[in-house]
Amino acid sequence: MKQTQLLRGVLEGCVLAIIARRATYGYELMQALHDYGFTSIVGGTLYPMLAKLEASGDLRGVQQASPDGPMRKYFTLTTQGAKTLAAFQADWASFGAQVARVMADTKEGQDDKTR
Repeated sequence: MKQTQLLRGVLEGCVLAIIARRATYGYELMQALHDYGFTSIVGGTLYPMLAKLEASGDLRGVQQASPDGPMRKYFTLTTQGAKTLAAFQADWASFGAQVARVMADTKEGQDDKTR
C-alpha cells in the first residue's frame, strides 16, 4: 500500500504534534516531516492543511520577520489545537493497538500453517 493512502488520515495529527513542540513556519515544518520519513509531503499538501487548521481554530499563525529574507508565518497550537492533538493521540493509540492485534493474529496463523 502506498504511504500516501495511509498518510491521509494521520498527517494533521503529525503536524499538530510537531507544532506543539514550538512555533514553526511552513517550510521548517515540511523539513521536519521529511526528517521523519514523510518525504512525499509537498507544499501543495501542507500549506492548505495549515490554512484549514488555522481556520478551524487549532493553530494560530503570526507573521514574523525572518533574518534570511521575507516575513514568515509561524504557527502555534491553540488550546483547542492541544485538545485536538490529545484526541488524535488517544485515537491513534487505540487504532494502532487494534492493527497490531490483527497483525499479530495473522502472523500466528501463518506460523501455525508452516508447522
